[in-house]
Amino acid sequence: MKLGIIIETSEPEKSWNAMRFAKTAKQSGHEVKVFLMGEAVEIEELHHEKYDTGAVLEQYAALGGEILACGTCLQSRKMEGSDVCPISTMIDCVEMVEWADKTVTF
Repeated sequence: MKLGIIIETSEPEKSWNAMRFAKTAKQSGHEVKVFLMGEAVEIEELHHEKYDTGAVLEQYAALGGEILACGTCLQSRKMEGSDVCPISTMIDCVEMVEWADKTVTF
């Protein structure tokens, strides 16, 4: 199955669970794409003692998981994209939703 995951939160436990879901889906053989928007563009650097979202994001990326980050959301925070989370657009988000069999939002 093709799963599109939209993450809009940088709240540690919620974003951690979202990335755990993405990683587990990828490990289960699903095609997975993650789109980060709003405050979620900050999660690559989110390292919490109990909910280490950044670590799970890195594990997901190591599995070949695709992550896209909203360019407008990055710019509003004076951030840049990275190799793991490249700058993307709303067009990319729309295309991900069209591509996916199911879309989940956190």
